[in-house]
Amino acid sequence: MSLFYFNNKQESNTFWEHLEELRWLILRMLVVLGLLFSVVFSFRDFIFNKIIFPPLSSNFVVYRSLCKLADWLHNPDFCPGDFRINLINLELTGQFMAHISTAATIAAVIAVPYLLYELWRFVAPALYPHERKNVGWVFVTSSFLFYLGAVVSYYLIFPLTIRFLGTYQVSGLVPNQISLDSYLSTLFILVFAMGLMFEMPVLAYFLSRLGILNARMLKSVRSYALIILLILSAIITPTTDPFTMLAVALPLYLLYELSIVVCKK
Repeated sequence: MSLFYFNNKQESNTFWEHLEELRWLILRMLVVLGLLFSVVFSFRDFIFNKIIFPPLSSNFVVYRSLCKLADWLHNPDFCPGDFRINLINLELTGQFMAHISTAATIAAVIAVPYLLYELWRFVAPALYPHERKNVGWVFVTSSFLFYLGAVVSYYLIFPLTIRFLGTYQVSGLVPNQISLDSYLSTLFILVFAMGLMFEMPVLAYFLSRLGILNARMLKSVRSYALIILLILSAIITPTTDPFTMLAVALPLYLLYELSIVVCKK
């Protein structure tokens, strides 16, 4: 009887200890996110004028690079030409809310490695030593791939997309009036979507460890995967030139090949 009571008490204490640890984990995350939000929020001019809004004009580094490439290839079609897209605000609180949402989004993106580290610290005691090593490697790799995908989206996919859609007109009688909210949502969705797509090798690693996926399966459907990736690239970049589509499809296909390598291990 006393032994049964002791075991129940020990299990109860362990549960509450874990609950208390989880509470402090969430509290630390919220504090870090709050501090990052405050810092990002205070750098309004830099965030919007140097990061968010540069793709709106032909002076952006990507457009200048494409024009240099056009000169080198003697193909003027690659150069976007001179343009500038103007944004409008439709709501009284629109710009203030855009400032808040942008600061919160950037703070969350910056905090990804720390958040993953905190989660790893929480689950690490319940894992075997070799599992701890693998989990740590997965968290680091997933953070790197997410940032890599976000960078590719910001410097390649989003500029070409916003340039095409922002200047496209069915008629000169219908001028484009793009809202600030529409612009920001498109930016964040494309960056986040590409970041997730770059997690392909990490997903393949987990599925292979669960016995759902293996390298032989990925190799057998390689041709179909290439077609699917080309279709996805065409959807992500609604431009008319094949160069843009291939520029997106190439890194995705390389990630697919990397997924095959990961599944072999």
